[in-house]
Amino acid sequence: MMRSLLLTALCAAAAWGQAQHVEWTLTAAPSSDGRVLVRADGKIEPGWHLYSASSAAGIPTSFTVGGESAKVFQPAPKKQFDKNFDTDTETYEGDVSFIAEAAVQNPPRAVDVKIRYQTCNDTQCVPSRFAGTVALGAPGSITIPAAFTEAKVGQALPPANQQQGLAGFLLVAFGFGLASLFTPCVFPMIPITMSYFLNQKSGLGQAVVFCLGIIVLFTGMGIAVTAALGPFGVVQLGSNPWVNGFITVLFIVFGLSLLGAFEITIPSSVLTKLNQSSDKGGFVGTLLMGLTFSLASFACVGPFVGTLLAASVSGGGARPLFGMLSFATGLALPFFLLALFPSYLKRLPKSGGWMSRVKVVMGFVILAASLKYLSSLDQVLHWGFLTRERFLAAWIVLFGMAGLYLLGFVRLEGIKPDQPMGIWRLLIGMAFVIFAITLVPGMTGGRLGDLDAYVPVAEAGSAGGASPQGGGLVWLKNQYREALAQARREGKLVFVNFTGYACANCHWMKANMFTRPEIAAAMQNFVLVDLYGDGTDAASEENQKLELSKFQTVAEPYYAIMDPDENVIATFPGLTKDAAEFLAFLNKGAAAKTAPTQSAAGALPALTTLTGTPVETAGKVTVVNFWATYCVPCIQEIPTFNKLYSEMGSKGVAVVGVSMDEDGADLVQGFLKKHPMNYPVALGAPALNQQFKLDALPVTVVFDRAGKQVKRFDGYLKEDELKAAISQAL
Repeated sequence: MMRSLLLTALCAAAAWGQAQHVEWTLTAAPSSDGRVLVRADGKIEPGWHLYSASSAAGIPTSFTVGGESAKVFQPAPKKQFDKNFDTDTETYEGDVSFIAEAAVQNPPRAVDVKIRYQTCNDTQCVPSRFAGTVALGAPGSITIPAAFTEAKVGQALPPANQQQGLAGFLLVAFGFGLASLFTPCVFPMIPITMSYFLNQKSGLGQAVVFCLGIIVLFTGMGIAVTAALGPFGVVQLGSNPWVNGFITVLFIVFGLSLLGAFEITIPSSVLTKLNQSSDKGGFVGTLLMGLTFSLASFACVGPFVGTLLAASVSGGGARPLFGMLSFATGLALPFFLLALFPSYLKRLPKSGGWMSRVKVVMGFVILAASLKYLSSLDQVLHWGFLTRERFLAAWIVLFGMAGLYLLGFVRLEGIKPDQPMGIWRLLIGMAFVIFAITLVPGMTGGRLGDLDAYVPVAEAGSAGGASPQGGGLVWLKNQYREALAQARREGKLVFVNFTGYACANCHWMKANMFTRPEIAAAMQNFVLVDLYGDGTDAASEENQKLELSKFQTVAEPYYAIMDPDENVIATFPGLTKDAAEFLAFLNKGAAAKTAPTQSAAGALPALTTLTGTPVETAGKVTVVNFWATYCVPCIQEIPTFNKLYSEMGSKGVAVVGVSMDEDGADLVQGFLKKHPMNYPVALGAPALNQQFKLDALPVTVVFDRAGKQVKRFDGYLKEDELKAAISQAL
């Protein structure tokens, strides 16, 4: 017991000696369910405040216990709106206690504890880390007080390209609704349905209510999916084996039904009851008629609905709701327009054999779509059955059969032996055959452009080992620690690819972006590691935890450049088709690696902007402001530097803001949209912390024309003192 207390005291003393404005005292004990509880008592220096574990701004306090990310329980923090962050902050002053809970396998007599946190006063902010070892006390000696609640870290925003992609998704959903109008189950119903409410006393009003019936039913499906999966949990379900398995079976059933194997119908008893209710007339009857119409047409509309719901599941958020709303609007809009302009009803083509041809072609396309979800299931479960070659062979046959059917070589419903071929049928049939032929090179490893996002990747290397891929790049698979060790040996940085077996965007980036000559050449300078997060194995679970704890997101793909000590140099979320944008991201890592060797202590460092271009300071008096997005005094100084840059930029004075954020350039670029800096902004390399001893921020350094340091300001500075230092250097 005495030994344990001595160990705890030594750890606490070591932490107190770091003068990071919080003194931490640790105690730990096993819980009754096999977890480890750590109580961290913090004594905050007067005049300073500490950010909570759930603060939306600043660096939230986080814990790692025994190498595992821990749940954090905390007392109620002080909530206050901060105009600098434009959001509420949660802070503590004086004394505070946290309880960290972690699932440590076979806990030893003592566990390592790491704390990341931030403290601020009126003039400075200090990003800090605590590391210590604490002995385990008696089981059950630590409990979570009733007043403590679990800290919920704010959900990370989706990457910008995903946010922008919502508009495109809704447009596709609307187009699906319009396309559904020309299916065999819907199109013949148009004149029958129109004659019903055009003969009513209020034809326009009845048409509006009828359309609402359609919208209510399909939007209800979206609400049901969102409620069942949750607004945030759907992100991971896009690669869930059960979800992909269900969608595969659903699409196969719909595809075979459209090809004539059997007929899917709503039970006649349901339709009869709805029809009887709609016969009563009035707005309620018309609304029920819209519901009846939707259910009756579901056999043909189902594939469109299934495709949209599958896409919305992988997109996350409220996409199922918005997708179905947009789809239903597209399906209902023609009925409303025909009610306004009934004369156009006579101009619609009559239903006939072309409707049967649409149905058969849809059957082939839906079966091809089912293979995409079967492929995701196969890759996540590592079956290895649906290889790239087999997948493409099936697609070639299915799309080829659709084309041969339209050209009259395959005898199915909708085309008679002696029926003449129209020009549109000929052109569409040829398009299907041409598309099938263009897939053939992919079976031997050829690139398929955008289609590579949906096709399984070619097998390369052994599982878990290094494997060469496009562009001559060699990747480690699920070997994060090994990649860090290799980077340390070779003096390189690590390029981390958070990817997924069933991630379409990830496949596209590997096949089309990483293989570009300029991108592949830049990536050769990194140790490359793939971290898969959507598998069912332990490695995927660990990769998810790593991405969530370090970057507060589970997005795929997500790219990070890190040094061997796990410091984040830059991050890049999601897919991009802009090679220059991605190359600039890679160049940030190269610039961060070379910057420390170009600058001696006290000399002006070589700096590059967030887009990778060098900052021109030669022959100028240069003001370098080291800052961070979480630093309140730094934000308050921005107007001063904007004014200085405007007034003295033409007089031979350069102003550069160097962000010391560990979470990469994307965070900084988002911050600059709210807090514009008119002067160049660079991302600081970790070595700058040591070179300029950046224990607290902000720090402003003035260099003369020769690049020699002449003045340093720690903390919030006064404008007149800064101008005096600049005048002296000029």
